[in-house]
Amino acid sequence: MTSREEMGKFDDLSGHCAIVTGATGGIGSRFAMELAKRGCEVILVDINEELLLKTADKISKSTGSYIFILTLDLTLPGITKNINAFCEESGLDPDILINNAGIFSFSPVVETKQKKIDTFIDLHIRAVTTLSRWFARKRANRGSGWILNMSSMSCWMPMPGLAMYASTKAYIRVFTRALHYEMKDYGVGVTVACPGGIATNLFGLPENLKGLAVRIGVLDTPEKFARKAIDRMLRKKKQYVNGWLNRLSIFFVGVTPTPVRMMVKHRLLDKGIVR
Repeated sequence: MTSREEMGKFDDLSGHCAIVTGATGGIGSRFAMELAKRGCEVILVDINEELLLKTADKISKSTGSYIFILTLDLTLPGITKNINAFCEESGLDPDILINNAGIFSFSPVVETKQKKIDTFIDLHIRAVTTLSRWFARKRANRGSGWILNMSSMSCWMPMPGLAMYASTKAYIRVFTRALHYEMKDYGVGVTVACPGGIATNLFGLPENLKGLAVRIGVLDTPEKFARKAIDRMLRKKKQYVNGWLNRLSIFFVGVTPTPVRMMVKHRLLDKGIVR
């Protein structure tokens, strides 16, 4: 089967059901939209009920699909029990899990509040691990299924100000790559996506700068990234890094000299340009 034929068979996901966390905006909502366009039942999971309702309504009107919503704080215990109960009550049997929920901040560790540090750990490490394990065990008995975990290009970037974000995203990448091999014999695909620049609100860029970055190819649109990441997931690839420039930059980021890293600290952190 050619690559085009292989990708084409996933254009119709009727009969499939997906869970998407962090689904009320940015890449998460685009994942949900792309899956719904392909006929997949979608469960949106997020902490913000108002935004969940708006996102579900938008996707439903655009695709004609009924969208399920579950308001849930993924940093709290018992998340798999809550999701299990919701699926059983709704008569849903998800075979796709996209762990997209995340947070971002740019600040020194010593100036980051403990509550924010706890949220990084609970959301990027505990929730991703717990949900992935729950889903992998569930689908291993069926011999099929797909998991897509969202890491970041920053997982290769031990830069000042990014300690919590980069380190927890690095965990997601390593954990997912290992789980990929563990689940291979069970027929469950596990993919990690490490996006470079994406034109979302995560980093707080003004709209005019985001538009310029997309036009010159520095940033991908969430729509383009979501479409390609889903295709890689369905083909059960280990990892997806968008764009040749991002893939090339992994090497250069790794050998960034200390003076450059200190320049980031002095010009951005110490002067309080970004907090």
